Amino acid sequence: MPFRILITLIVLGLLAASVLILPLVWPVPPLEGTRSVHDLAADDADWIDAGSVRLHARVAGPAGAESPEEVPAAMAFVHGFGSTLASFDAVRSVWAESRSTVAYDRPGFGLSERPLDPPEPNPYAPEAQVDQLFAVLDRLGPEPAVVVGHSAGGAIALEAALRDPDRFEALVLIAPVLAGGGGPPGWAAPLLRTPHARRIGPALMRQLGGERGENLLRSAYADPERIRPEVLDAHRTAAQAHDWDRALWEVVRAAENVSFEGRWERVRVPVLIIVGDADPIVPPEASEGPAAAVPLAERVVLDGCGHVVQEECPERLVATVDAWEERRSAERSGADAP
Repeated sequence: MPFRILITLIVLGLLAASVLILPLVWPVPPLEGTRSVHDLAADDADWIDAGSVRLHARVAGPAGAESPEEVPAAMAFVHGFGSTLASFDAVRSVWAESRSTVAYDRPGFGLSERPLDPPEPNPYAPEAQVDQLFAVLDRLGPEPAVVVGHSAGGAIALEAALRDPDRFEALVLIAPVLAGGGGPPGWAAPLLRTPHARRIGPALMRQLGGERGENLLRSAYADPERIRPEVLDAHRTAAQAHDWDRALWEVVRAAENVSFEGRWERVRVPVLIIVGDADPIVPPEASEGPAAAVPLAERVVLDGCGHVVQEECPERLVATVDAWEERRSAERSGADAP
């Protein structure tokens, strides 16, 4: 064999070995200064048992009412990727004055428990997260509820409504991921299951902590100056939890691309889709097709709002939802009139 070819093969072999072996031996320092989610949570935090995980939640509502008819349908809130239940604080506190509400951290985010080497069914998988939403609805009671889902949380809410529409009074989907996206490309999925990815994946997730992660949060706004202190505080607290990086990697590994193609007409609950015209994450026009295909859907575009409308434009969001519910109530009353 010519010497030049031999040297070339040796170099290629060394490069291949470095690609295959280096990720397995490269030292990944442990996280420092982390605490358990139970230590980080407030003393009055609520916890909801949902299969193999306990979900960190906030349950709130009015002290009471003269009759059940006076109380609007309960509300549950499902946040998007990289977020926490604090994303809904500004709107949830308003609605909690008149109705029962519950917001919770999805597994891998916030202060919900983070099982490692997850059991089956995988609590980070989309199907399991639908089951977790039903556990949250059980906490509110047997009556149908309004479910508010943001971004990827909107897809979870819609999937749940397709599975059991009787549990839903209505859906409010904020900047939802409904047509493509949400998971890795098909060719990449096997790579995420390799020992190499399992080792270096959590290290990559650490880029979502600290200042880089906060900058990513701000990038979802039309005006980053509108970001609320409680949202940043929740993000920083979540990055203090034991193994938050490994759990976030489990979320990425379990993610699947969203597709409701061919199922829009099966949605049997009223749906309000709210998007910001300055959304840099999910193009506003991405919801036009679903809004037209769902039988009971309406779509509203809010000017000057980015991806996290509930954080950036909370007053307008509340006003939009309240007006929609009032119209629906009036329509039902008219239909029931003799």
